[in-house]
Amino acid sequence: MSEALNHYKQGLGLFGQGKFEEAIASFQQALASRPQWAEALHALATAQSKAGDQDSALATIEKVIALDPEDPFGYTSQSIFLQRKGLIPEAEKAQAKARMASWKQELKTNPKAPPPDTGPMKVVQ
Repeated sequence: MSEALNHYKQGLGLFGQGKFEEAIASFQQALASRPQWAEALHALATAQSKAGDQDSALATIEKVIALDPEDPFGYTSQSIFLQRKGLIPEAEKAQAKARMASWKQELKTNPKAPPPDTGPMKVVQ
């Protein structure tokens, strides 16, 4: 198993224990040799957010979105991080992008899928 994968798995374990700062360090070590690894970047962003650093989480999730702009999960996480920062209109826009990306994926297997409702989301805090 590669060293990067070992650090990533260690980070996941630490995250699961609520040790977010230690998880961040592990994810950063994993990314040192594989800086474009979307899953590790996404895990890093989530740990940063859970540690209370929404600005870093948002900067990191932007990298995830740039790597795969068709993945709805990146936009969903971006929306969550924006909500945690209190930026509700921006969070709604990110969630609308997530719904559109998800619909585009659905169209690949179900060409008759109805378009999503892209109106304001219900914010749950």
